[in-house]
Amino acid sequence: MIKITEHIHIEDWEITESFMRSSGPGGQHVNKVSTAVELRFEAERSPNLTPYVKARLRTLAGRKWTKDGAIIITAEKHRSQPMNRALAQEKLVELIIEATKRPKYRVKTKPTKASQRRRMDSKTKRGQVKALRGRIGDE
Repeated sequence: MIKITEHIHIEDWEITESFMRSSGPGGQHVNKVSTAVELRFEAERSPNLTPYVKARLRTLAGRKWTKDGAIIITAEKHRSQPMNRALAQEKLVELIIEATKRPKYRVKTKPTKASQRRRMDSKTKRGQVKALRGRIGDE
């Protein structure tokens, strides 16, 4: 069981881990040891997550969210399997904690009349300066 917050914890049945060979350089070691971890968390079926957290997780996870409602996290940074397992679990915990936070509500504001006027005046002035840059005629 992984404890995330005071009210949210993940049971063991909600997480499945599979191990595979890491990509990238590493010589003989990388070709014979399965150190990379693919962690699968059944988020949609989790009884401990509220509908709001599930919806927010879906948006935050992006491509990591599968069609059947699971989150897939991979970790292959370290050369040892236990360190990659810990990293994958840490990534999952951070993602769920981020999903519990409510985004700050943005209050839409309008520019003041004075600021609009200043902006238009500066644009007019700049246009006049550019208009004076043309070729000099035979006048």
